[in-house]
Amino acid sequence: MSKTSINKLPIAIISAILLGVILPMTVQGNSDKKTTTVSGDSLSYNDRRRYDYFFLEAICKQNEGKYDAAFELLNHCLEINPKAAEAYYARASYFSEMQMDSLALKDIEKAAALNPDNDTYQERVAQYYINAGNYDKAITAYENLYEHHKDRSDVLAILLQLYNHNRDYKNMLGTIGRMEQVEGNSDELTLAKMNVYEMKGDTKMAEKMLQSLTEAHPSDAVYKVMYGNWLLQKGKKEEAHKMLTAALEDDPDNESAQSSMYDYYRSTGQDSLATITRDKLLLNQKTSSKTKLAMFNQLIKESEDAGGDSTAILQMFNKVIATDKSDTDIPTLKAAYMELKKMPEDSVNNAFKYVLNVAPENTYAVKKLIESYWNKQRWDDIINLCKQSVLYNPEDMTLYYFLGLAHFQKDEEDEALDAFKRGVGEINNESDPDIVSDFYAIMGDILYKKGKPEEAFAAYDSCLQWKEDNISCLNNYAYYLSELDRDLDKAEQMSYKTVTAEPNNATYLDTYAWILFMKGRYSEAKSYIDQALSVESDSTIGPVVIEHAGDIYAMNGDTSKAVEYWEKALSMGGDKAILQKKIKQRKYIKKNVSAKRLPGRC
Repeated sequence: MSKTSINKLPIAIISAILLGVILPMTVQGNSDKKTTTVSGDSLSYNDRRRYDYFFLEAICKQNEGKYDAAFELLNHCLEINPKAAEAYYARASYFSEMQMDSLALKDIEKAAALNPDNDTYQERVAQYYINAGNYDKAITAYENLYEHHKDRSDVLAILLQLYNHNRDYKNMLGTIGRMEQVEGNSDELTLAKMNVYEMKGDTKMAEKMLQSLTEAHPSDAVYKVMYGNWLLQKGKKEEAHKMLTAALEDDPDNESAQSSMYDYYRSTGQDSLATITRDKLLLNQKTSSKTKLAMFNQLIKESEDAGGDSTAILQMFNKVIATDKSDTDIPTLKAAYMELKKMPEDSVNNAFKYVLNVAPENTYAVKKLIESYWNKQRWDDIINLCKQSVLYNPEDMTLYYFLGLAHFQKDEEDEALDAFKRGVGEINNESDPDIVSDFYAIMGDILYKKGKPEEAFAAYDSCLQWKEDNISCLNNYAYYLSELDRDLDKAEQMSYKTVTAEPNNATYLDTYAWILFMKGRYSEAKSYIDQALSVESDSTIGPVVIEHAGDIYAMNGDTSKAVEYWEKALSMGGDKAILQKKIKQRKYIKKNVSAKRLPGRC
């Protein structure tokens, strides 16, 4: 369609299409009167044209995101026709965008009242009521909507939830009845009625519903088990036993029926039968892992309540594992149980290794082993473990993280950098910000140490985008900028955050003191280097910090103290060439940056 032909369409129709609402048909009367109908009201021909123009312009502005302009145009529309439901509806979008929910609701209510036959308006106002927690009004709105559409079971489903919130059991049952009229009778709706009767305390009717289901499905063990469990909960143990027995006659391998029978035996003190039933379930290869896990969790709880003897539990674990070598859930639970019971670390690790032999893709077992190896600084074991695991889990970013860290601890910087770069490729919106931030922070450290400051600073910027308060990154970034005498204002801002966060960290205090020194603020620098030196317990106080102290004291006019610090730095293994010059000449000498310091990380 050409642009000209579009312009020939009535503006009201175009407006309705853009807004997504259905407007009443325009009806022109006598040509002498030149009146049209909009939302049920008569306007003059000129007012009608003005209204259409403003409304169309408002919708266009809304679509462009120019909400303020749209708002003004819609106000003009309502001045022309105060009963224009579509204008109120459109203006509500503006209020909603501005998070002025009370005003948005007011306009939606107005639109719904002016045009009660418009389903969109009615549903929107109902949703506002729900969001506002006004469930009574929401019920009224949805009931009105149902009156116009008695075939909409989705509306009835919402009404059921609303009545449930109000604990209006009568109307809940009535709503389920209406759903049956739309959808026909079903097991799901019968169960829904049973639950309502349960909530209102009408056990007689609840049982009647369950009876009807078992009678309707005489060969289905599911409903007999359900009924049996209900009877057991109500203390009707003999009746429950009969029903569960009937279920097992229909389906002897039904694990739900067996589990329920196990509960029955325990509740009646028949411990030997309970044990037989439990072991039958656990040692049956056909029993689902879900059921086995539930029974083991119950078994462990009972054991802990009785004193926590793990011998019998481990024996049962081993028996069950022997029945199905492919199942990984039970071996994983066994390893976790051994860890919980603080069994020897090697034994726990062997349990997790067994899991990996069966399921090498199991990252839980991998990370548990990494945790154990890390405490013992078994870097090679971590590297081998991660390399194997990434073959099965190439998208798991944390594996590259630990792989890179292990290489980093071994001073294998190229390998570490490669691992981190691979890990960065797996970052997505769901990634842990802390881990991603550390990825980039350590990459920055490595890149700077390798003489690539621009790449290092880019990595630091990425780190801070993910976690702006990564203190280690802020410190290293700031210090390296000061080493290169670059962007000292930025360096100062970053470093100040670190000393504010950790005022007793000697490394951070030293970094801040050195930045102030580089900016020529020697008196302030002396204050912070003194604080750094006062942290006697901080192991990070090395020759570089002591040399900085000498430099700062020298520029503050205390040459004797400066020489004392330089001599101490020299004895600690500091830069011999530059320190000897400073001592001999008894003055600060700026050195060319060659070897890079890698400050301690928090």
